[in-house]
Formats: sequence, C-alpha cells, structure tokens
Amino acid sequence: MKNLKYVGVALAASLVCVFLWFNPLPSHASQPSVLLQTEPFLSQVVPDEAPVRIALQAVDATGQPLSNVQFQLQLSTPVKTPWFTSDFPVVEGTQLLELSAKAPSGKLEFEQVMPIRGDYTLKAQVEPLVAGAFEPFEQSLQLSVPENTTKYRNAAILIGILMIVGVASGWVIGGDQTVRDGEVAPQPIRLLLSAATVVAIAVLLFVNINAELAAAHSHGEMQSVTASPVQKSEDFEIRLSGDQQAIVGQLASQTIQVVNAKTGNPEADIIVNVEAIALKDNKQMFAYYGRTNNQGNLTWKEQFFDGAPHQVVAKIAPPSSLTLRVSHEVEVEGIAPPLYIRFISLSYYTGIFVLSLLAGVWLHRQSSRPVGLFGR
Repeated sequence: MKNLKYVGVALAASLVCVFLWFNPLPSHASQPSVLLQTEPFLSQVVPDEAPVRIALQAVDATGQPLSNVQFQLQLSTPVKTPWFTSDFPVVEGTQLLELSAKAPSGKLEFEQVMPIRGDYTLKAQVEPLVAGAFEPFEQSLQLSVPENTTKYRNAAILIGILMIVGVASGWVIGGDQTVRDGEVAPQPIRLLLSAATVVAIAVLLFVNINAELAAAHSHGEMQSVTASPVQKSEDFEIRLSGDQQAIVGQLASQTIQVVNAKTGNPEADIIVNVEAIALKDNKQMFAYYGRTNNQGNLTWKEQFFDGAPHQVVAKIAPPSSLTLRVSHEVEVEGIAPPLYIRFISLSYYTGIFVLSLLAGVWLHRQSSRPVGLFGR
C-alpha cells in the first residue's frame, strides 16, 4: 500500500508537469515588443561599406502590429576592447544615432552604415501617439556585426611575411660572425642591413605614391550638388538647420522644418526624405523617410565617424506641390586615436617578428651543430 501511495503521488506530479508544459502560465514575455529585421542579414554585413536597412515593428502582447507609434531610438557602437582595436577606435563606445520618429503603421525603417565590427545596442522607447492607446515600453536590441574577412586575410599575409623575414634574418644573424680586417661588421650582417634599407625605401615609395593617388582621387570625387538650406514653393517652405561643424565621436544635430508658405504655420505629417552623403567617395551613410511632427519639425542626431566632409540632404514631394530639395555641408574634424592604441597592433607584430628572429637563430645553430656517429 505504501508503494502504491508513492506511485500515485508520482503519477499526479507527472500529470501536473504535462499540463504546465502544454498550458504555460502567463509570463513577462507576453508583453508588447519591438521586432527587428535587417537587410542584408547581420551575418552578411561588412563594416564601413554599404548601409544596412534596419526595420523595426512594434507589436502588442499577441504579436499584432501596433498603430500610431512614436519611436525614440538610440544606436550605440560596440564598447571599447583593450586588446583588439577596430578601424575607428575613437568611435568605440559612443552614440552613432539618435532618432525621434512617428510611425502610423507601427513600422520604422532607416538605413545606416555600421562603422566597425562588434555588438551594437539599439535602445527603442515606444509611446502611443494617441494617449492611452497602449502602455509605453522600452526595449534594447543587439546587432552583431562581424569583422571584414578581408582584414583577416591581410593580417594573415602580413604575419606570414613577418615570420618569413624574421626567420631569414635570424638565420643570417646566427651564421658566421667573423669580422675580417677592414670590415666594420660581418658580411651577413652587412647584406641584411642593405636588404632592409632597400625594402624600407621601396615601402616608403609605395606608400607615398598610393597616398598621392588617393588624395587626387578624393579631390576629384569630393563634389557636392549646390543647394540652399531654404527652398520655397507656392504651398510649402522647407528649411534645413543644424550643426555644420562636427567632431568624430560626437553627435551632430540636424533639423528639418516645413511650414505653409502662405500662412507660415507648421505643416505636420509631411513626408521628408533625408540622407547623409560622404563627399569623399559619394557614399550614402544614412537615409530615412520620416514625417514632421506637430511643430512641422523632423530632428535627428548622427555621428559622422570617418572624419570626411558630408552633405546632409532633405527632400519633400507633396502631391499638390513641386519637389523641394535643401542641403548643407558638414565639416568633420577627425580625432587621432591615443598613442597607446597605436602601439597595441605594433606590439603584436613586433612580438611576432622578434619570436621569428629568435627561431631563425636557433634553427641555424641547430643545423650547424656537429652530430657524432652515435649522437643522441
């Protein structure tokens, strides 16, 4: 009887577990949320290349799209890494974008170039445009951008060259070091120094020629379409204002204002196409189709991370009016990374070369060591 009692308890517990498995209790997961979609997929994104289309959809607890939504977005770059720096160390751990946007359908889309590899944080605050329609909520999303595979390839090639040169140099240094009369250094050392001098001169020439070609190419590419920050038609007037001096690592604010050309009153819900273009290579860095708020404004803050001049462009195309286009240029001040950051990669490559050099010396001495008939 006692055993039957235990069997009954175990059977009851099993039934409860099965019931809870198929009928889970309500949890905090059944809450409004923001769904993220990117194009291309994050695994296919290349840092500092083409812009990534980011789409956000606000949904309720049942997964149905919310309507009449106000988004407040903050996009942050990956945090600093002490051992492996990115291509833009000054950008690490900073704000890349701040955007306030109206989304009547609950969906928001924008395009943004991701400057570096790592985990980006997208903080989204969602509020209703109509008071009481739903409870405001906040959500943080992670966007993981992989490193450019070309960078791994180039690093592997450079490491291979350093290892070959290091072993060869160590082999020469480990050879006969006898100084003959009239010589200041052994012949192998003199040959090594001469070869190093020739290689250094060739590298300097290569770098200088490439720099001149790049400067000439950039000068030819750096052209912007002339436009005024204010344009007016019979029905509307659009104005572009904001920071025209920016610093890498800091946000620059930009504002579009649309007013009625006849009354001067702000025009709400006017669709505005905004974009930021890097003039160095005429590359689109940011793009967004947004709507003006009740004050007729559309404001955002973005970071110009590459230190080159940019052009901010905004266009409106109302159905009953002509297309109006405004723009202005933003001069960007580049910030050199701290000296210790430059030494991180240099120390790695120097260490690889020194170890290869020591390996070359050891290999030469091992090969030249006499081996007896019964040597061990």
